[in-house]
Amino acid sequence: MKGYVQVYTGNGKGKTTASIGLAVRAAGAGLKVFIGQFLKQGDYSEIKSLKKYENITVEQYGKGRFVKGKPSTDELQSGKEGYHRILDILRSGNHDLVIAEEANVAVMCNIISEDELMELLVTRPDHVELVITGRGAPACLLEKADLVTEMKEVKHYYAKGVAARVGIEK
Repeated sequence: MKGYVQVYTGNGKGKTTASIGLAVRAAGAGLKVFIGQFLKQGDYSEIKSLKKYENITVEQYGKGRFVKGKPSTDELQSGKEGYHRILDILRSGNHDLVIAEEANVAVMCNIISEDELMELLVTRPDHVELVITGRGAPACLLEKADLVTEMKEVKHYYAKGVAARVGIEK
């Protein structure tokens, strides 16, 4: 089966949810899935759920803090380690679906460069589906991807002060 490059971007809700839905679908079909999450650390509800699947591996490359401005040295180091880990996973060709979660935001925060992000596409074996998520996808990625979905916020209850809810947003 030929793999493609998918991008989920935009300022709306649902990028992570879409990629995890795809991971569950792939796992249900017996495919081997790897999810590398930049800028995240913690036992989110989706992480707890994905632990139930033998053929889904999730690794997090963040320190669990929202990055405003310049990332900390620890955040930079963790992100770089994650980037190299995802490259190694792609090079091995042992997974059918590889998701680089929040990789676009990692570029926006200068944790990885646009060139490094594009290296994921070049490194991807032909049979591997690669999904890259996060707001602010660079134009070079949008141009090279096979599928691009932009999540657009039209209305969100956050504007009324509703905090992220367990099982719904976190």
